[in-house]
Amino acid sequence: MIGQKKSEKSELSFFEFWPGWAFYTPIVIYWIALGLRYRDLSLPTLANPRIPTGGLCGERKSEILSMAGQVASAVISPWAIIHTGDNDYVEAMEAIQKNGISFPVVTKPDIGSNGTGVKLNHTPEELQTVLASYPRNITLMLQQLIPWEHEAGIFYIRHPGEKQGRITSITFKIIPSLTGDGHSTIQELLLADPRAGQVPHLYEQRLGGKLKTILPAGETLPLVFTGNHCKGAIFRNGEDFITPELTARIDAIMQDVPDFYFGRLDIRFRSYSELREGNDFGIIEINGTGSEPTHIWDAKTTLMEAWASQFWHYREAFRIGAANKKAGWKSDGVINGFREWFKHRALMRSYPMND
Repeated sequence: MIGQKKSEKSELSFFEFWPGWAFYTPIVIYWIALGLRYRDLSLPTLANPRIPTGGLCGERKSEILSMAGQVASAVISPWAIIHTGDNDYVEAMEAIQKNGISFPVVTKPDIGSNGTGVKLNHTPEELQTVLASYPRNITLMLQQLIPWEHEAGIFYIRHPGEKQGRITSITFKIIPSLTGDGHSTIQELLLADPRAGQVPHLYEQRLGGKLKTILPAGETLPLVFTGNHCKGAIFRNGEDFITPELTARIDAIMQDVPDFYFGRLDIRFRSYSELREGNDFGIIEINGTGSEPTHIWDAKTTLMEAWASQFWHYREAFRIGAANKKAGWKSDGVINGFREWFKHRALMRSYPMND
């Protein structure tokens, strides 16, 4: 059931944690087939033509958020960017004050994906320590934590010339947790968990020296902070929450981001009932062509359903790209796309472990 507590447990689908090549090979083959059909393998980089690579890889989160007009900006959690270096803490505190940001503050690389390098800072002292863990001379985003506990990914598509876009996927992100019994260690609780016990490697390194600690009876321990599937969050298909009211609200927001046609909003929201009405949510990020309809990672989704969803969404990205190319926009090209992808991957390897 959607909306259960964070301690909810579930089994894994058999393909959830396949190696990337095993799951994505058919999708890459389909992408190539579409590229040959449209005579442009990089056409999806035009799905959001004002964003570098369309948001496929290497784009800056801050560049996308900076495009937002007044309507969209009003629901984006306050943020700022800084550059890591000798004076990054001073720069960070000045940026926090200037942009009306209050603690807790989330730090994350401006170029990144899959929650890599995302850190939660409750105090200025924590922020100072965390800043030192990032590589030097990169751009970081500081963003105020949206206090509502519920998180979701909403996939949005609008074709050029269409008056209204549509929501094609909603995924609810549930943070798994352990509950202490007063005598079992955290590692024992982890291995006994029906879901987390099947993928303990996702959590053990993050838990570090806590693994041998006995968790007091009734005390809960979240296993991860970032709502990302490959980092251990549980994903639930929320298609029943695609209402006319929510669709209209999301469409109004996304039409306030110039020439944005294809991607996913990551949000936090107050309650499921308010979300149905399109109320009480805040935007964490807006992701472009490189994002997925993440409901495919719901354990109840079959492999064929997951592949079919991926095929359909990328087909839409090619269709949108073709329309924008006809309107005069130029795609990035395959060589530039690979160059940006390799740079993106190299940066990701340099970031610290996420919370």
